[in-house]
Amino acid sequence: MCREGWLSWREIPVCVGPDILSVVRPELDGTLPRKAKPEMSQSDQADIKAPLLSIRDLRIEVRSGDGWREVVHGVSLDVRRGDILGVIGESGAGKSTIGLAAMGYAREGGRIASGSVIFDGVEVTELGEKALEKIRGVRIAYVAQSAASFFNPAHTLLDQFCEVLLRRNMMSKADARAKGQRIYRELGLPDPDNIGDRYPHQLSGGQLQRAMIAMAMATDPDLIIFDEPTTALDVTTQLDVIASIRDTLAKSSAAAIYISHDLALVAQVATHIAVMRHGDLVEYAPTRELLAAPKENYTAELIREKVPAIAASTVEKGRYPVLHVEKISAGYGNVVNVLQDIDLKIDRGSTVAVVGESGSGKSTLARVICGLLPAASGHMLFNNRELEPDFRKRSRDTLRRIQLVYQMPDLALNPRLKIGEVIGRPLEFYHGLSGAKNKARVIELLETLELKPEYFDRYQSQLSGGEKQRVSIARALAAEPDLIICDEITSALDQLVAAEVLKTMARLKSEFGVSYMFITHDMNTVKAIADDVVVMRHGKVLDQGPKTAVFSPPYNAYTELLLTSTPEMDPDWLDRAMQGRRTLL
Repeated sequence: MCREGWLSWREIPVCVGPDILSVVRPELDGTLPRKAKPEMSQSDQADIKAPLLSIRDLRIEVRSGDGWREVVHGVSLDVRRGDILGVIGESGAGKSTIGLAAMGYAREGGRIASGSVIFDGVEVTELGEKALEKIRGVRIAYVAQSAASFFNPAHTLLDQFCEVLLRRNMMSKADARAKGQRIYRELGLPDPDNIGDRYPHQLSGGQLQRAMIAMAMATDPDLIIFDEPTTALDVTTQLDVIASIRDTLAKSSAAAIYISHDLALVAQVATHIAVMRHGDLVEYAPTRELLAAPKENYTAELIREKVPAIAASTVEKGRYPVLHVEKISAGYGNVVNVLQDIDLKIDRGSTVAVVGESGSGKSTLARVICGLLPAASGHMLFNNRELEPDFRKRSRDTLRRIQLVYQMPDLALNPRLKIGEVIGRPLEFYHGLSGAKNKARVIELLETLELKPEYFDRYQSQLSGGEKQRVSIARALAAEPDLIICDEITSALDQLVAAEVLKTMARLKSEFGVSYMFITHDMNTVKAIADDVVVMRHGKVLDQGPKTAVFSPPYNAYTELLLTSTPEMDPDWLDRAMQGRRTLL
């Protein structure tokens, strides 16, 4: 028994309620009715005790040359109503692959080779294409990692929220809009009554991710698959979202699969945790049991792992900074107050961490420095020379010396190019390397980022989210820049791989004097790597200075809020954090 599936933005049933799962039994011409949740009968109560989703001996393969290579090796898992199963593991462990298989999907070039996936008594892997088209939507919803890749840019958020509700005649347009606005409010989106009338490009990454979660909740599904849903979110927003997810699920008999590389985060919402590595199920236990007494060394390593402490830079006093931003204000269209009078200095060989909530202007500042968004006022000096506000007027050498690694690699990498071409282009453009020399350098960069040489001939669709991000970092390093602007570059990486990437970047800083502007929401990362910290909110700098000064009491009130919003490896942390936040606010 094999079923191949394809995964693209046109075909994947991303959080589009009714098209995700209203299961059709092969022997019946109709849909499996949703079980009524109020006043459950004894049989319904028995159903709650039985698994809603049961996966047995699941094996998934991907094309490799002329044959097939197994990437998920006989995994068995159960998810009951009311359960939240956290699936943890490093990049490429098979987490997302299992989540998609729960809907009868495999990645492009992949297939479910054997095993069983039963949802509410129905074997999903035995359904035909027409039945699979009918099973997706009302009963199971899917929230993808990169929200920007899955929204239609030509339609407003609320129109996309309402679409499936209207197509299935579940409610009137007015009621659907009201429901969308209510869920936006519950998830903490700004101006919830009007934000739905915006288009996807008008929201920050974190706001767009929450809009996707709202769309997944539109049909009150029985099972929601969250695939790294808070990757793009700052710590304070992440806190609100995971609390909303937990509380929303607790009010129903619904279940969830929560896929993440962040064990501390998953510990806040999961009732059970499955630890994956290299396609194998390493450990599977109730959350508290697993954290208190892990049975496997790899699990214990994940629990112990901390972001590596990286020595502070030794910066020559009296030299001019590599970048000096003075009184920069900028906006989009007629909006000129996205950034307001920003001052920032980055010394040669130093790391400046820029932190703040989603929509605070961090990524907008990065775009201004790169010349992608000309400032409305102010000016910038790069290596003590005036920096042209428009990248098209900058010299090739200046372009080489400032590189940007984007938050969302799905949007940054050309899906039609092999990885070797993606990394090889800047080598040829900036350094004139071609042929064998180009390939040798690409392979060297791949290995620097812990990717095997065979990735040279792969496409981005064949990589996990974390692997794509490492390719983006390798492409930036290929230019040999003076300044790398890192926009949430480790947010898609598991903690072990992220630690290795940070060590690599620290080595490059030490060896070549490269400077970093590190945009992140991970305060543990900031504590480990930053020399200086800039705290932003609502387009303004609220706090800045050496890390030791910013992170020492007495704190700026907002800085303290950020510091107390980083998850700890304790299932009770979320309740304490929410109580502490209410005190701070």
